[in-house]
Amino acid sequence: MSAPTPAEPTGPSAPTASPDPGAYPRTALFVAGAGRSGTSTMAGLMQILGLHVPRPEVPADASNPKGFSEPQWVVDHHDRLLAEANVQVSDARPEAWFETGRIATREPERIATAQWLEGHLAGHAELVVKDPRLSWFLGLWRVAAMRTGARPVFATMLRPPAEVVGSKQLYYANKLGSAHLAASWLNMLLHTERATRAEAGAGRVFVRYGDLLEDWTRTTMHVGETLGLQHVLHADSERIRDGHRFVDPSLRRMGQSLDDLALPARLHELTAETWRELNRLADPDGDVPVVHDALDQLREAYVDLYAESEAISRSTVVATEHRLKRRPAQVRAHGAQPAPAPAPDSGFAADRVPHRLRAAVPPSVRRGLRRLAGRDRP
Repeated sequence: MSAPTPAEPTGPSAPTASPDPGAYPRTALFVAGAGRSGTSTMAGLMQILGLHVPRPEVPADASNPKGFSEPQWVVDHHDRLLAEANVQVSDARPEAWFETGRIATREPERIATAQWLEGHLAGHAELVVKDPRLSWFLGLWRVAAMRTGARPVFATMLRPPAEVVGSKQLYYANKLGSAHLAASWLNMLLHTERATRAEAGAGRVFVRYGDLLEDWTRTTMHVGETLGLQHVLHADSERIRDGHRFVDPSLRRMGQSLDDLALPARLHELTAETWRELNRLADPDGDVPVVHDALDQLREAYVDLYAESEAISRSTVVATEHRLKRRPAQVRAHGAQPAPAPAPDSGFAADRVPHRLRAAVPPSVRRGLRRLAGRDRP
């Protein structure tokens, strides 16, 4: 007597009839969010539960001894595109989204991204792509997934902004100051939310880093049910045990608050309000239009604040330009040898601008400063 035909699942939270991974529909999970917000922990857990992280991976280091779960090709791909767009990983400029979006619409880049994705989906129906640079190119990856017949889904990690800033300052020796890092967090999260809004409902989730550390099984099951990740829904006991060994609640080592950052008043207000609204997205049934509208207003307010900062910093930018123009003449007059060229990421021109104003330098002026300093990017 033949076995009865199992019923088909009725939604993303319903388990498939067969745990055979070969029967799973193609799905590409993109883990987004600011760096140091728990993206590595989320991607690492997805990998342990069965989703594929394309190799080779970025090797672990002192800042993340358990590994990053980042495909090296993706990191290199994003680094090249960001350099061409003249955008930094932690860029606070609202217009930086236009620059990366312009590059992401180029057909050669779409073809290359889709081809890479297809090469890995061919052997793994569900995979995870994670990189702190990912949010800048969400549109590029969405198109690539669709071209390969995969369903793009998004998990955005949420960690208190003061903890993100503190972690970056501790592990990355960032010299741009708390105000810049808080502004870049605002820019990143507000635009990431907007860029994934088309998937609101069953195509995106927002996950608090604290929730993941406190009860990773419940949190990842919520992610799996919402996004229809079959490897998560069918994870066996051995993978669960591996997950328990992987998650370390002490990973949350930053204890500072927003007040500790001593931000400018308006930036402090926008950061606090944005964090409050983003938290609502992580609540059950919280991804709703009223929250979207509030985040739209906050994004517009941040754009206005940045424009104001750009306008009032013009004198500092002009003074920096003049100082750089005088530099070759001063070297010749004193018969001195020019100073060695700074390292690519040393912030040569930026070091002449106070930390609180560096992020406000217009991109056109930044490019001019680089040309004057002989530091044009390839």
